[in-house]
Amino acid sequence: MYRTLINRLVCSRVYPRVNIHLSTPKLEQASSKHVQQTKSSDTNDEVKFDYVNNTGIIQLNKPKTLNALSLSIIHQIYPKMKEWESDGKTKLVIMKSTTSKAFCAGGDIKALLARTSEGERLRREFFSEEYKLNHLIGNYKLPYIAIINGITMGGGCGISVHGPFRIATETTTIAMPETAIGLFPDVGGSHFLPRLPSNLGVFLGLTGYRLRGIDNVHAGIGTHFVPTNKLEEIERKLLEIPNVNHESVKAFLNQHANVTNAHEKFSLERELSLINELFSINTKDVETIFEKLKLNGSDFALKQLSILEKMSPTSLKLTFEQIKRGKSLNLKDCLIMEYRLVQNVMNGHDFFEGVRAVLVDKDNKPQWKPNSLKNVSDKEIEQYFEKPSSDEDLQLI
Repeated sequence: MYRTLINRLVCSRVYPRVNIHLSTPKLEQASSKHVQQTKSSDTNDEVKFDYVNNTGIIQLNKPKTLNALSLSIIHQIYPKMKEWESDGKTKLVIMKSTTSKAFCAGGDIKALLARTSEGERLRREFFSEEYKLNHLIGNYKLPYIAIINGITMGGGCGISVHGPFRIATETTTIAMPETAIGLFPDVGGSHFLPRLPSNLGVFLGLTGYRLRGIDNVHAGIGTHFVPTNKLEEIERKLLEIPNVNHESVKAFLNQHANVTNAHEKFSLERELSLINELFSINTKDVETIFEKLKLNGSDFALKQLSILEKMSPTSLKLTFEQIKRGKSLNLKDCLIMEYRLVQNVMNGHDFFEGVRAVLVDKDNKPQWKPNSLKNVSDKEIEQYFEKPSSDEDLQLI
């Protein structure tokens, strides 16, 4: 979803090319004749499915688009995960990427831009199917591990953060940059963001701040940390765990991928108390956050203020309100709420204008409507949370 957005707003660091796959010579050598192993045969598949030792392995395989999620990819992953969940033999599922540059940069946004009846249908179907996949992962019966190596944004968070095990590496970069394009942190953002410590979720959701490397574990998005030069070993050993279940996987990762073994502090540690105060979820509204940042006057506060002033005012207010509401909702209800939100946003102006400015014309000068927080009324925000008359609510099992 954010490939160009990332290239223009995010990717300022060079990632080492550590291309590690489960189908490596060492792994194949370790797999004995008693191990069941099937592999995708077409290297051009946009998503590859392998099966090794009762472990289902999903590999996102669109490196040129940073594994941007398409409806086609979602339609392949969802039924395969359902099949593994119910076949009685699969014990573990691993989601990863075939490229070290990105786990998943989000949804394929350009496929959603047509302002036609067909475009409206595609947008409804895409978000409906994407959110159903997010819900499945959040309620999956089998142990689910997401190896979030490289860029992970938007939809990439949706297919990782709701699972019980998220392995970050030193190349992991996570962000929810939606307010920069007139959207809001969806894919369950209203569920996981308010549950991060020190009001980090409000801070991340409004500013689109990028968490790198071990910071993702300190922030509570990643659960474990593995250096890229140890990934192959960890992946191989995961397939060798006896009596696989949630507890045995957790015990293994706690022993071999514990963040405390990395001896690296949170880069935001000094700012945490400031973030906790200035971005408190209990703040009255976004305007008050702006005022608090101005009054604080620190370099950190003024930098965040400068960033926020460039975002869609409507998106900022929607984001803050969805995070407030999501704090007391379960994942299912959060996704239903977000589905209403996204359908209403797609009927508005700022999303298409934000995409135009960042992805199409690339002038980075979006003309937001309304163009200031004071012109976005509480009544207008409330209407975004209402079910569109022409659409059904998201149906989740």
